[in-house]
Amino acid sequence: MAKPYGVVIISHSKDVAKGVHDIIKEIAPDVSITHAGGTEDGRIGTSFDAVNEAIESNEADKVYTFYDLGSAKMNIETVEEISEKEIILFNAPILEGAYATAAQVQMDEKPEVIAANLQTIEIK
Repeated sequence: MAKPYGVVIISHSKDVAKGVHDIIKEIAPDVSITHAGGTEDGRIGTSFDAVNEAIESNEADKVYTFYDLGSAKMNIETVEEISEKEIILFNAPILEGAYATAAQVQMDEKPEVIAANLQTIEIK
């Protein structure tokens, strides 16, 4: 059964994005998890088009997004301006934040509880 919230992983490295995706999919098999990493030509960096695709291809209408560095966050914020999806962005560590969130979405935890838990691990 599909969950109402999904998780999106954005990294400067395609391997990091895929690795985080693979780890959290193990504990959240019913959660839609998508990812993007690196540039179109395989270099380290981010791509607006890839970030947009990762967000828009997620089956959920509401997505928690996690990123590794500033330009990844900027791309998420730019997509947020044009997307009809509800994009939820916290400054949490990419692996820990995504893992904790996916596990809670899998258990049908309330969004306000997820938000409170994410605030305890936010990077200030």
